[in-house]
Amino acid sequence: MIIIRPSGTEIQYYNLYDTLLSIIESYHIYIEYQCRAGYCGCCRTRLLKGTVTYNILPLTCIKPGEILPCLCYVHSDIEIELYGSM
Repeated sequence: MIIIRPSGTEIQYYNLYDTLLSIIESYHIYIEYQCRAGYCGCCRTRLLKGTVTYNILPLTCIKPGEILPCLCYVHSDIEIELYGSM
């Protein structure tokens, strides 16, 4: 399960091969993004709980506790805070 703050939206995911960005988009939830490749950092999101993994390391700088949904894969239940979420 993915919980999105501040809205509290809960998302079930079934395909471990989809990026977090793809999963969020499939539920028609707004998330800022541009490059989908870890360069720009526009999709930068705060990881509040849980674990994600990367097949490719992000090229943009991210702070501890931040993730890039365009590159990461969900491997446990997570809770995230979307910056500027609607």
